[in-house]
Amino acid sequence: MLERSDLADNALQCLHDEDYDRPYNLQNLNADTLIFTSGRDGVSLDGDWNFCVDLLDTGLRQKWFSMLPQAHEDKTEPWDYDPYEGETVPVPSCWQMLKEKWYFFEGSAWYTRAVDAEPLAAGRRRFLRIGAAQYDCKVFINGQFLGNHYGGSTPFCVEVTEALQPGRNWLMLCVNNTRTLDRVPMRNTDWFNYGGVYREVALYETPSTVIKGVFARLDGEGIAVDVETDGPASVARIRLPELGIDQEVVLAGGKGRLDLAVRPELWSPESPKLYKLTVEAGGDAICDKVGFRRIERRGTDLFLNGEPLFLRGISVHEDDETKGKCTSEEDLRRRFADARDLGCNFLRLAHYPHHERAAEIADELGFLLWEEIPVYWAIDFANPATRRDAENQLRELIRRDRNRASVIIWSVGNENPDTDARLEFMRGLTEVARAEDPTRLLSAACLVNHAKLKIEDRLAAHIDIIGLNEYYGWYEEEFEELVAIGRNSNPDRPVVISETGADGDHTQHGPEKGLFSIDYQREVYEKQIEILSRLSYIRGISPWILYDFRVERRQNVFQRGFNRKGLIAADKRTRKPAFEVLQGFYEAQKREVEPA
Repeated sequence: MLERSDLADNALQCLHDEDYDRPYNLQNLNADTLIFTSGRDGVSLDGDWNFCVDLLDTGLRQKWFSMLPQAHEDKTEPWDYDPYEGETVPVPSCWQMLKEKWYFFEGSAWYTRAVDAEPLAAGRRRFLRIGAAQYDCKVFINGQFLGNHYGGSTPFCVEVTEALQPGRNWLMLCVNNTRTLDRVPMRNTDWFNYGGVYREVALYETPSTVIKGVFARLDGEGIAVDVETDGPASVARIRLPELGIDQEVVLAGGKGRLDLAVRPELWSPESPKLYKLTVEAGGDAICDKVGFRRIERRGTDLFLNGEPLFLRGISVHEDDETKGKCTSEEDLRRRFADARDLGCNFLRLAHYPHHERAAEIADELGFLLWEEIPVYWAIDFANPATRRDAENQLRELIRRDRNRASVIIWSVGNENPDTDARLEFMRGLTEVARAEDPTRLLSAACLVNHAKLKIEDRLAAHIDIIGLNEYYGWYEEEFEELVAIGRNSNPDRPVVISETGADGDHTQHGPEKGLFSIDYQREVYEKQIEILSRLSYIRGISPWILYDFRVERRQNVFQRGFNRKGLIAADKRTRKPAFEVLQGFYEAQKREVEPA
């Protein structure tokens, strides 16, 4: 294809060029190019897109994005791929869930659709927002490369003011989910590597000034609101009608801060109070619902709004038996309903940023959240490119969700080896998180020295909450070691059991007793609860996991491509006996802290 075309600047030679990706890997679509979209009316670009997998990256090598629509009878040479005709897939979706032949596909895929644009008035701007694409997404309009984004679970924006012309335009996305050594996460993970544009895509129009960021939170005895804009506006107007606030703030370099001497009703799981916040600047306007609360640690204890807090939690993956990594309002609300029935006040959203709607619903319903980025297991900690990726994902997550009162913990990693390079890398992430948001607690799943039976992780000194993943009764045998770990560690800050549990195969393939039986899973939970109830340094638990989830690495006769540690099966309906065990424990915990 295109051997005689000038599109690829000598198409035969480009087939041998293994540096073909470099011009298209700028990673210029990042936290700095995000715009605030809450309360905006956008034009949805969801729906059917033309689609083609491209295992060998022929499209980038031969510049498929430069091809113009052409009738078949007018073509003078054969095309191996026509971006404008052929197979279609829905957006959002994960390609693994659409056809069996794509189930284990890892590589590039091309998405194309028409975008019809009206003439843009003078002083107006347009932005494309993609909620998430796994993992590297390159954006082209009418053959022009606009940039690319790294990170499979965070949103990104690209300004398309000049690129979109009046009339018909062609938007093309090259999405690549290949696991590489310098990405976050890298090759070895314990969840399924979905691919595709699996969250919503929309087009937004703004005035010449666009509001890029808003951060409202408690500060001292009142409220602080930070505003960031891009454009000529010199003032921003901030309104919190229920609190009687309608004030202007001067913008210097596009940034301004308003300090308000007001005392709002505090948000809590028992009373999830939200306030309507609007911000206007230069004709642009956004609207958000925000809650105000204070989370803090004192010694080994946690406090919410000054009251002692025990986190009755559960871990959750963003995974569905039929939709993969895609989610919906119904799916999210079912998740919180199951967590409510379990007796939870807290969820760990593992191991990457979940859909932004999850935190909005948690705000509304009164759940506390732990959110994290996928600095998971083995990461190339000495590689500046890897650190750049991790820091950007962390900044994008924080800027997306920092107005969500439900989010009380940012987690910077999970089960990483304690090396000097890792310590420097992770310490840098804690500094980024505190610079972006000093109001929340930081955590990570830290390491235990099983020879010494002691939490021994230098990162613990740089975070607020020590996450402890322990699987006594499953990967470790002697439950009493868990007691010894606490005694030997003598932690000076709160410890949350961020993972624990056991697999239970509820299907007809599952054994009646022993490992992988649902009875054994129940027994593990009973023993875990008996031990954890004795450990005063534990300030919460989030067992692994609410639902069974898909994963490539688990292929024995009982798992069959799923991690079956869920308290509920992958159908999200069948509750295993261990569900009731944890439910009873949480009910008892709740009675202990509530007044008679």
